[in-house]
Amino acid sequence: MSRLDQGLVQQWPEFSRSRIQKLIHQGHVHINQRVQTDKNQPLRPGDWVQLHIPAPEPVDTPAQPIPLEILYEDGQLLILNKPAGLVVHPAPGHWDGTLVNALLAHCPDFLAMGDKQRPGIVHRLDKDTTGVMVVAKTALALQHLQQQIQTRRMGREYLGLIHGRLPQENGTISAPIGRHPHQRQKMAVIPSGRPAVTHWRVLESCGVYSWVHFRLETGRTHQIRVHLSHLGHPLVGDPVYSSSRTLTQKLPGQALHAWRLSLAHPATGEGLTVTAPLPAHLVGLLTYLGFKNHQPMAIPAQNDPPANRDSPPQ
Repeated sequence: MSRLDQGLVQQWPEFSRSRIQKLIHQGHVHINQRVQTDKNQPLRPGDWVQLHIPAPEPVDTPAQPIPLEILYEDGQLLILNKPAGLVVHPAPGHWDGTLVNALLAHCPDFLAMGDKQRPGIVHRLDKDTTGVMVVAKTALALQHLQQQIQTRRMGREYLGLIHGRLPQENGTISAPIGRHPHQRQKMAVIPSGRPAVTHWRVLESCGVYSWVHFRLETGRTHQIRVHLSHLGHPLVGDPVYSSSRTLTQKLPGQALHAWRLSLAHPATGEGLTVTAPLPAHLVGLLTYLGFKNHQPMAIPAQNDPPANRDSPPQ
C-alpha cells in the first residue's frame, strides 16, 4: 500500500514529487470523488484517484526575432531544424529566447493557438538536441498532428554518437521509463515506468564509438538518452546520462540529432517526409573521429504514412 503522493508520482512520472504534493495541497486531487489534501493518505485497492492539472498561468510571451532554419512551411504547419541550445517553450529559468518567442516573431497568428506558453507546439526536443521539429499553425493541424503522435503514426528518426559498440547491428530495446527514484531531474528505466520502445541500427563503428540510427515507437522524456544509458552505451557528450565519460572535443550537449520526420499532412492526408542536415559541430566531431557515413540516406523512411491514409478532422 502506497501513500497518495507516491502513487501519483508513479502514475504521472513527468511531474516531480514536489509538484504533485503542491497539487494535493491546493485541492486538485480527488479520491473517490472527494477532495484529498493529505499527501500521506494511504491508497487502497479500488480507490478512484483523479488528478486535475490547472491551466498554466498566462504569461506575456514576447515575440523575438530569433533566426529559424525553416525546412518546410505552408498555411497549416512549419517544419524547422532546431539548433543546439534553443529551449522549445518558456519555462522557469528560460522565460524568453525560446523557440516559441521566435515563432511569434515569424508568425504572430501563433498567439491564436490557445496555449500562450506553447502555441502550436506538437512535440519537443531537449534543449541541446538538434534537428527536425514540426509546429502547427492552425487548430486543425495541432489536433491532427498530436493525434498522429498519440497513435504512433508519425515517424521520428534520430542519429546519435554513442560510447562503445552495441552487441549486434540492429535491435530493439523495450524498457519502461519513469522518474528516477532518487534524482528527480532525471528519468530512468524502472518497473513502474511507462512503456518505451526504441529501435536502433548501427551505421558505422570507429574505435570506441558508434554512429547509430534510432527510430522511436514511443516518445517518453529523454527516451533515447535513458535507453542508451541503460544499455551501458550512453550518448557522447550527454551531461546528464554520461557524465562519467570523457571526450577531447567540446560539445554543446549530447550528440543526438532528430534526423527525419514522416507524417500525414493535416489538410490533405498526403505523406510528408522531411530531413534535417547535421549541425556543423556533429559533422566536425564525426570527421575528427574518422567516421565516413554521416548521412544514411539509403535508409527507407520509417512510418511514412501513405497518401490519404486518414481524412483530416472536420
